[in-house]
Amino acid sequence: MARRQGMDVLERSETVTDAEMLARAEAVRDRLRTRRTVRDYAPTPVPRAVIEACVAAAGTAPSGANQQPWHFEAISDPVLKARIREAAEEEEKRFYGGGASQEWLDALGPLGTDWRKPHLTDAAWLIVVFAQRYGIGPDGARVKHYYVPESVGIASGMLIAALHEAGLATLTHTPNPMGFLRELLERPENEKAVMIVACGHAAPEAEVPKAAKVKKTLGEILVVRE
Repeated sequence: MARRQGMDVLERSETVTDAEMLARAEAVRDRLRTRRTVRDYAPTPVPRAVIEACVAAAGTAPSGANQQPWHFEAISDPVLKARIREAAEEEEKRFYGGGASQEWLDALGPLGTDWRKPHLTDAAWLIVVFAQRYGIGPDGARVKHYYVPESVGIASGMLIAALHEAGLATLTHTPNPMGFLRELLERPENEKAVMIVACGHAAPEAEVPKAAKVKKTLGEILVVRE
């Protein structure tokens, strides 16, 4: 087959049998089944190199036109984490104090959440995920980005999986609205914060809502057509 311009041959480092593929897939499945959203963190520090490796893993995600429309801010500075928590809790007070519909609050009820967000200061790191709504070319002109929510969503999932594989507990937090994050972190106008991933070591007394441990069965989420 003639090689197309600008293309490289796919690197193939190994040949995997069907049995090995299944074993690997089941191992990943079983590993990810142990992931839990954690709100109680120990003060144990986490090396910066671990966070950098996990973000680098997230950066390998596929994206629309390979534009990689994401930016990550990793924060361990306690002063900055405190400022983020203060701003986030102000938004959460409005959310729980009348900004959210009763239906939404009822859905959150079994998880036991409220406006208080101690994980934002207790977790060793906060990773703020930004979506780049459009790019900026070398001449300062806008560059259209494609499939931004889908691309950033994939990268965020890979980040969470990488952090879990590293042995860290995580929590995805989405205060609404999140404009304060762009301002606090001095990010450009073309970026929009989509989530905060708190990560670190779970506190010894950490608890997980029983409702959060219930996941849909394979039969509920998959249809196979052969």
